[in-house]
Amino acid sequence: MPDYPQTSQRKSKTVRGGLFQRELQREFMATGVPVFVVLISLVVLSQLIRLLTESVSGALPVDGVLVMLGFSALNYLPVLLSVSLFLSILLTLTRSYRDSEMVTWLSSGLGLTRWVAPVLWYALPVVALIALMSLVLSPWALSQADEYKRRLDSRDEVSAAQPGMFRESKQADRVYFLEDVDVQSKRVGNIFVQSTRDGVTSAMLAKEGYQETAPNGDRFLVLLNGTRYEGTPGRSDFRVVEFERYAVRIETVEAKLPNVTPKSLTTLALIQQPTTWAWSELEWRLGLPLSALILAVMAIPLSFVNPRAGRSLNLIMAIMIYMLYNNLISVTNAWVGQGKMGPVEGLVLLHLAMAVLVVALFYRRMLVFSWRRWLP
Repeated sequence: MPDYPQTSQRKSKTVRGGLFQRELQREFMATGVPVFVVLISLVVLSQLIRLLTESVSGALPVDGVLVMLGFSALNYLPVLLSVSLFLSILLTLTRSYRDSEMVTWLSSGLGLTRWVAPVLWYALPVVALIALMSLVLSPWALSQADEYKRRLDSRDEVSAAQPGMFRESKQADRVYFLEDVDVQSKRVGNIFVQSTRDGVTSAMLAKEGYQETAPNGDRFLVLLNGTRYEGTPGRSDFRVVEFERYAVRIETVEAKLPNVTPKSLTTLALIQQPTTWAWSELEWRLGLPLSALILAVMAIPLSFVNPRAGRSLNLIMAIMIYMLYNNLISVTNAWVGQGKMGPVEGLVLLHLAMAVLVVALFYRRMLVFSWRRWLP
């Protein structure tokens, strides 16, 4: 009989703990999702501006902007998820300090370390997703982006020409302009071609045209019902010739070799290549989920708000620590790539030092609060 009240108390504590954990995770999600949406919107907007600039200059076709934008966004997802995870925990616990919820929690005898378990329950699935993206998805996106860009660069000048836009050939001796394209009939309408050969400039205008492949494999742009202007207007050698059919040879473009970089290699390929830059890239991919987990726990002591020092001081400090951490990861990766540091030391020492810093921050925050409890 005397065991029933104790069992009831244990069940009550378990239920309260579960409710507290679910409510806290729900608040983390409510803060993290808007933060992630804002960050991904900023990244997509900046990448879109860059790609549109390349498209206007002719370095990237218009039909490749959205595809390259998607690959670029996938590459940035692990970093954005890490930042969103850190900020969601930091902002949520900062609000608890501002609303005196944390003070009530600590005054009731519950320690700051009791927040570690709910934070880990929220952070571990996100860290696993970051690891999956960092090790698998981001390298795939970069390799697909390089392959897609290589196929675009390997297209001939006529295929790469966009309706309503001037397109210069690879040899910079010919300019194309197509007003409209009929994909079903493979014909183009209202064509303008200007070319320079042996110092003589000629221009051709035609109402329509199509592409033709000769038996030997050469490709031609056939112009129908057009006019050819050759020479300089006003000089005696200037000529105007009308034609019914005129074939312009399309210069073939040699396919470029794939640009293989450590960033575009799979994780398994990096492990099989014992080079310093391969180890450096592997360290970066493993460091993203590790740093995300360490920063998630570090956000607990960093969320402390001192009313006398201002409410934004802890956010400034947390952002500075995050930037310092990321810069140190980049520095150690460069050192590993240059052979100045071993791959194991580059991966373990920095993250171990940050884990020790987390323990020191917890100890300092708990020590300060224990002293304040006894002050009048």
